[in-house]
Amino acid sequence: MKLLSTPILIILLLSSCTNNQEKKTTSAQSNSYFDYSNSDDQITGGINMIPIETPQGTFHVWTKRMGNSPKMRLLLLHGGPGATHEIFENFDGYLPHEQIEYIYYDQLESYYSDQPNDSSLWNIEHFVEEVEQVRKALNLTKDNFYLLGQSWGGILAMEYALKYQDNLKGLIVSNMVASLPEYEKYASEVLGPQLPGDVYKEIKAFEANGDFGNPRYAELVQQHFYTRHVLRKPLEEWPEFINRTFKHLNPNIYIHMQGYSEFGITGNASLKGWDVSARLGELKVPTLMLGGKYDTMDPKYMEWMSTQVQKGRSVTTNGSHISQYDDAEGYFSGLIKFIKDVNEGNFN
Repeated sequence: MKLLSTPILIILLLSSCTNNQEKKTTSAQSNSYFDYSNSDDQITGGINMIPIETPQGTFHVWTKRMGNSPKMRLLLLHGGPGATHEIFENFDGYLPHEQIEYIYYDQLESYYSDQPNDSSLWNIEHFVEEVEQVRKALNLTKDNFYLLGQSWGGILAMEYALKYQDNLKGLIVSNMVASLPEYEKYASEVLGPQLPGDVYKEIKAFEANGDFGNPRYAELVQQHFYTRHVLRKPLEEWPEFINRTFKHLNPNIYIHMQGYSEFGITGNASLKGWDVSARLGELKVPTLMLGGKYDTMDPKYMEWMSTQVQKGRSVTTNGSHISQYDDAEGYFSGLIKFIKDVNEGNFN
């Protein structure tokens, strides 16, 4: 048996020590990720009811912190308006492994937060200031604060960034365009006509008559539109957390701000005409536009949006409006790469 020479032995020993140290470091990071023992929210498991000051008084919104990461802290803005954080629950399957902290948050009027049922607060200006108060309460800063907004949450995220981008490290606009007139145009000119002709004709007849509460209208939209462009699976295969999100949706604020139709903003809904496409160039924070090939939002328009901001990137998944579920691989790989590239200074 040939003995190893001293230099080779030293190299192997050093390599072994380095590998062991790397394993210990990784293990320590992993063990500390869910360690809340030195935090104020240990006893609640990361849940905070944050007071929000409004012209109508003080209300509380629900948040839940998942994990600890000093440099990568992601606040999640759900859609609706009036949906819940539950739409993001499968983030649990992807972000902890990457040591990315993420924070669930129910906006005012949503299921787990206070519901004052005050329509004077149902506007973009209120929700932008609400997000800012949440940011301060959670001590999110420009050194660690990533903001992800999906659908209506994407509108809110863009509006927040246009006012407060100096507080952000990164912005993610998920499944939302910068112009509701463009959304309406895409829905009526592209998505609607892709439905079976008789189905689309019947849907439009209900809408023309304002008969949105008709069970037949809901059946047609859910069976033929939702399964193509909201979540591309048969309704009976939709996951429990998505169904729970819809079950907990607050219809009052949804109808007030969005209206009744999936093909546009109806009546005098407060979001009608919203458009910040001409202001995208003001955004200097690193920004990811994350859409789906089969989305209710035009994926080509979202790609274009990424060219209008100063530091943009676009990812188009093979999913639809809830592409974090129906193309989780494409969604999370794009999201995680963006956050880590920004964190490591590799974003361009």
